[in-house]
Amino acid sequence: MTDVMPLLTSPIPLIHARDAPHTTRAVRAGELVPVLRGVYAPAADWARLAPWERHLARVHALVLLRPDDPACLESAAALHGLPIFGDPGTVHVIASADATSRLIGGVQTHTTRDAREIGTVGGALLTGLVDTVIDIARVRHPAIALATADAALRRDPSLTVEALVAANESRSSTRGRRHARWALHRASALPESPLESIDRAVIEWLGFPEPELQVHIGDDRVDKWWADRAVAGESDGDLKYDGRFGDPLTALRERHRRDARLFRHGARAVPHWGWSEALAADPLDSLLRSAGLRSIRPREHAPLFSLQRALSRPR
Repeated sequence: MTDVMPLLTSPIPLIHARDAPHTTRAVRAGELVPVLRGVYAPAADWARLAPWERHLARVHALVLLRPDDPACLESAAALHGLPIFGDPGTVHVIASADATSRLIGGVQTHTTRDAREIGTVGGALLTGLVDTVIDIARVRHPAIALATADAALRRDPSLTVEALVAANESRSSTRGRRHARWALHRASALPESPLESIDRAVIEWLGFPEPELQVHIGDDRVDKWWADRAVAGESDGDLKYDGRFGDPLTALRERHRRDARLFRHGARAVPHWGWSEALAADPLDSLLRSAGLRSIRPREHAPLFSLQRALSRPR
């Protein structure tokens, strides 16, 4: 998974039901798929989308149906270009406190008494960047909240951790305030991908010392660096070696050459991991211990146990 810029239009063509006769027949024939109730897309285009792109398509479908409803939570995050994990399924919109909170046709309406900054991206209404981060931090898994906050700091260089913390504390509603603090106080613009944020949370919950982020070792920059043990950790992800960005053997050879340079400049170990190791936690624990790191506090089992489920379940 990679961080993306805001996409002002749907990633695939969307067709309003009023513009497509015989939609039921086309769905049965496998030519169209329903995106939201009343909006369809060509089946071939839908099939090639990544899960998070499908959610973005659903959000743009909502704009066709209900252009006056501001997106919030993951749906606003998708429009802001913040990372989305899998396909949340449900599209989220926000309304005033006198509206009714309900889930109809794949669209969840949320109500609130706290005012939200409402902006636009490509003509779509959505909660502002700060409010989107706070909303997610208050109700989602802390690792997801951390990845969202990190990405927001990368997206807007003028945004600070202090501003995020202050926005959370200033809301009149206390619901989720304490829950949000863990991620907001740890947010950083330095992680360059969602994986680098998620594994940062996992490393802490496993009990290991906090690494330095994006440190230069010789002419190379490493994702994580434990100076006292001279360990350089690399969050490789799964896309780098699956062939979609070039020959995987060439990528592996370059990795070996880079590791050799790191060793020449003082690194004693260079563990590499991807999504599977980070989410399962135990494989990442083994990699870091084999590299010479030792935990300095007890493992936090609860957030580690809930992480995989949080990243896979619809929200």
